[in-house]
Amino acid sequence: MKVNEIFASIQGEGIWMGQPTVFVRLAGCNLRCEWCDTLYAQDERHGRDMSTEEILERIWELDGALVGHVCITGGEPLLQKETYALIYALLDRKMHILLETNGSLPIDELPCNDDLCISLDMKTPSSGMAERCKPEFIEDLGAGDQLKFVIDSNEDYEYAIKVLDEHPPPCSIVFTPVGGTKLKWLAEKVVKDLLSVRVLPQLHKIIWGDRKGC
Repeated sequence: MKVNEIFASIQGEGIWMGQPTVFVRLAGCNLRCEWCDTLYAQDERHGRDMSTEEILERIWELDGALVGHVCITGGEPLLQKETYALIYALLDRKMHILLETNGSLPIDELPCNDDLCISLDMKTPSSGMAERCKPEFIEDLGAGDQLKFVIDSNEDYEYAIKVLDEHPPPCSIVFTPVGGTKLKWLAEKVVKDLLSVRVLPQLHKIIWGDRKGC
């Protein structure tokens, strides 16, 4: 597999926010979002080859307290077929997995397992990639998964509402502002409209800023 970095931190986004986690960031992405905050992982050439066993060994080294939470992220993890083998290996070892994927690739072949949470990041118009994503994939999410929208404008906000109306998810919904820290304008809109969504920051950016590996 092409791996950009493996590190221990806290989960900064979504329903696992604050949870100590080992992150496996894979290299290579099929999208080019305008506001991408992990540009260094877009190109698979920025990754080094690691086998599943090598990745597992590194996870065990970092997870010294046996917390047991792993986030597989990117880039776009589902571009690499070996990601499935890694997921199954982690599940066999009773690890809790959060898989972050960008809404452009099918998720229906991922295992149905209580220890696997799919975080589907449905791209909004400001990303420049909304047309590359497939809202119908929302229908393959389960109750323990999460659907995320990164929002930068009123157009993004209205787009997210339209997607939710047409494809109501069975899981938690997260609205996050671009940049991850300036919440007020988005929170006020959600409160005014009484949407059943969670307005959440990117906690790691509040703590460490845009530093790589956090």
